Amino acid sequence: MSIKKRRIVVKVGTSTLTNSEGRSDLRNMEKLARVLADVNNLGNEIILVSSGAIAVGAHKMRLPESPKELRMKQAAAAVGQSENMFLYDKFFGYYDKTVAQILLNGEDITHEEKKENLTNTFETLLEQGVIPIVNENDSVSYTEIESEEKLFSDNDVLSAVVAVLCKADLLVILSDIDGFYDKDPRFHKDANLLNRIEEINEDTYKLAGGAGSRRGTGGMKTKIQAAEMATTQGTSTLITNGKRPEVLYDIVEGKKVGTLFTAKK
Repeated sequence: MSIKKRRIVVKVGTSTLTNSEGRSDLRNMEKLARVLADVNNLGNEIILVSSGAIAVGAHKMRLPESPKELRMKQAAAAVGQSENMFLYDKFFGYYDKTVAQILLNGEDITHEEKKENLTNTFETLLEQGVIPIVNENDSVSYTEIESEEKLFSDNDVLSAVVAVLCKADLLVILSDIDGFYDKDPRFHKDANLLNRIEEINEDTYKLAGGAGSRRGTGGMKTKIQAAEMATTQGTSTLITNGKRPEVLYDIVEGKKVGTLFTAKK
């Protein structure tokens, strides 16, 4: 599958952006920025959907554990988002790339006028060669942190919303495993990676199982939800390992990487 010179949304999660101590994984963030800048130089338009604000903020605030109260989560998100954008601006700047911050909540997508303005903002930034970096607006949005009414449910779903909104050709979800397996590879050594899935159905969700990394909020189920949302609107979705951002080179060259969920025509 050739995907050169296309609009690509890349979602990166907390488990990719932080190390086992909960601190920012500077080496991986720098590598991600370098690869995305290079892929952008090949003529592709790049939008990055990034998690990690609460985890990074909690560590920077020297909290003894992950915050449980809403007000502490929102405070950590405000601190962490600032830290993440500082690092992204620094690392992308090394490769002569300009980035922009876009923070979203559900109303930005469901309110037609706001949705139109948001679409125009994305289009203008991409026209100017800027790489938008998107996250939920956790510091002010109660619904997106812990309400049952949350629209995005997880940044996996947010990335699909952004991909559909921007009419992306491809959504790449960087996970903490190599793709979607027929069994959970953490518990089954004979698990097989599924390279291509044409249809997402009830059996697919059964295989998805429960939660993933202890530092993130999403598991494979939310990634399948994101893939279903994106593919039904014409955007192919690929799940692969975020600890090796250089696989994005293989993706733009059309090589088999991770698990590809094909778009519905």
